[in-house]
Amino acid sequence: MSALSSRAAASPSPTLGFTLLLGLIMAIGPFSIDLYLPAFPRMAREFGVADGQIQYTLSVYLLGLALGQALYGPLADKYGRKWPLLAGLTLYVAASLLCAFAPSVTVLTLARGLQALGGAAGAVITSSVVRDRYQGKAAASLFSTLMLVTGVAPAIAPSLGTWLLTLLPWRMLFVGLALFAGACLLLAAVWLPETHPPQQRLGVRLRDTAQVYASLLRHRSFIAYSLASGFTYGALFAYISGSPFLFLEDLKVSAGLYAVLFGVNSLGLTLAAQVNRALLRRFEPAQLVRWAGSALLSVGALLLAAALLGALSLPVLAGLLFALLCCIGMLMPNNTALALSSVSERVGSAAALSGTLQMALGGLSGTLVGALGGSPVAVMSVIVVSGLGVFVSHRVARR
Repeated sequence: MSALSSRAAASPSPTLGFTLLLGLIMAIGPFSIDLYLPAFPRMAREFGVADGQIQYTLSVYLLGLALGQALYGPLADKYGRKWPLLAGLTLYVAASLLCAFAPSVTVLTLARGLQALGGAAGAVITSSVVRDRYQGKAAASLFSTLMLVTGVAPAIAPSLGTWLLTLLPWRMLFVGLALFAGACLLLAAVWLPETHPPQQRLGVRLRDTAQVYASLLRHRSFIAYSLASGFTYGALFAYISGSPFLFLEDLKVSAGLYAVLFGVNSLGLTLAAQVNRALLRRFEPAQLVRWAGSALLSVGALLLAAALLGALSLPVLAGLLFALLCCIGMLMPNNTALALSSVSERVGSAAALSGTLQMALGGLSGTLVGALGGSPVAVMSVIVVSGLGVFVSHRVARR
């Protein structure tokens, strides 16, 4: 057993404060994505642009997360986990304020890219911190617990955004994000431990980054599970970027009902992650992702069939999307744990590359939904392609 495995196995159970802190940092991402979704139509009217251009602010954020994670991984291996996180959160706060005062959709889109570059630190560092201390089932269980914490964010974000929009301009949503990230910055500065000690950073050279990533790209198990995770995010962000127009524009539901439906689906994702945690006592993560991946593809096929037949009534759409989010909730913690548990060195770089693939495929998915007009058939087609990618990636990993 490696020194890393020995340390992970000997690590005590995570404390409540440690778990909550990591969960709050991870929640920055969902809040950045979901809080402003109800404002899409209002933002399009204020800037005088098509709905698709507002969707691009979401796609740019996801692509910025992909690029940012690739940058933070080597930095976390070289300089430890804490200082890159604090630098990233500082950038996020500044970019959020720039979003709040953006004079045009172009400036807003650029500011969202900068915001993503800062927020990427949280995604990489939290995964690295978990992997520093845990692996295998223990890591998958902690990721499931963190999803319980972070699941509150997407559950309440649209409702919170809808409520805030009745009181304040949409720009104040970004001020709120700056305040939330600023609080996380202070908490991390005071209470987050450094889990990557200096002696483990010896020999890490930033100029070797390309070689390290090339080595990881040749690691079939790591790449297969990372791609499976990326395609899972593709299905998730096809839903996220398309849901405002599916519910608000096509089905003409009220903003309040949309927020409730979005919150219920997010709670389904969170509940599934906790069911996954219980199932890990009896089954291996690889078994669970195989079952959940097949279910994801099946639900996507039903959604596409309903869209093609014009049968996407509110009950049908809400029920199938809830099932979709449950499948995603099972897949996300297990895919991440399986990918990171397959490597023993350069964990920060591995977490970064895995996160980059996740956000790249998620951003591509959201971009495709916008480019194809956001129609029900377009959204469901992207979900089906993503589900097929998950299924094939798992087959490759099992070989």
